[in-house]
Amino acid sequence: MHSATASRVLVFASSFLALLCASAAEDSTKAKTQGVQISEVPDRLHIEINGKLFTEYFFRDVPRPYYYPLIGPGGLAMTRNWPMKSPPGEEHDHPHHRSLWFGHGDINGIDFWAEKAGCGKTVHRGFDKIESGEKMGIISSRNDWVGPDGKTICTDNRTFRVFSDGGVFDFEITIHASNGDVTFGDTKEGTMAVRLAESMKLKGHEGTAHIVESSGAHDAATWGKKADWCDYYGPVEGKTVGIAIFDHPKNPRHPTWWHVRDYGLFAANPFGQNDFENLKDKTAGNLKLPAGQNITFRYRFYLHEADEKQAQVAQKYQEYIKGK
Repeated sequence: MHSATASRVLVFASSFLALLCASAAEDSTKAKTQGVQISEVPDRLHIEINGKLFTEYFFRDVPRPYYYPLIGPGGLAMTRNWPMKSPPGEEHDHPHHRSLWFGHGDINGIDFWAEKAGCGKTVHRGFDKIESGEKMGIISSRNDWVGPDGKTICTDNRTFRVFSDGGVFDFEITIHASNGDVTFGDTKEGTMAVRLAESMKLKGHEGTAHIVESSGAHDAATWGKKADWCDYYGPVEGKTVGIAIFDHPKNPRHPTWWHVRDYGLFAANPFGQNDFENLKDKTAGNLKLPAGQNITFRYRFYLHEADEKQAQVAQKYQEYIKGK
């Protein structure tokens, strides 16, 4: 083979090999950014969907674990920043409303909802699973519910499943009466909760923000009512987006009561019967869990564009209860 021909062959081979390597690298990068990716940093888990931030799970040195921010359709932030950050234009009320969390205001007489002196804390004890995946990511953790005296009242196992498409994630929590009887007290202050972005709240945005329940109740009439699901939607940066919370039929006291406020608090609360129904019996909503037993609650969150009808919230709920 002539030297010139040999040189051309070598150049071609080198170029072809370089293209193969570049293609492999591109495929590798693409694979890493597709689906749900969960990575651990010192005080939180970083959760991305298809290479973009979805939320972070804060679990270390906090009053209770929480998820912040919550990024919805179009990359729009759907939960309030304060008290994690303090941008202009946000109310500084209810410092315990940390984006998305689970807590209750009366467990064996101790407040696990607020963050003031004398309140309990939910303390992270470890992860059982942190798993990324093309279609789904999973976080399973263990936590202790600790009173102000340092004694553990109960424990929990919780699982967060986030899907790579559809703006959907599931939250499941099993609470164990591991340290004696546990009584969930009757109070409106609870329980599976999210604090929405300021621009989404009903107050001050009447006409563009709305609350809708499966029962047919709307806006202010939704507070304290029982329903299979509740949807809260409003504008963020000029675009209408919403969050629906689905109460699973297997949950105790399904359909749940909804502690949903015009200032942006949005919570499913299965324990606040007296408050919601204005009963004479102040303990009507109490639920006692005998020592050694456990109780499980399951919820699905659906982040969507437009209103509840355009987003087919009712249909999505049916898919949820059918296991889809």
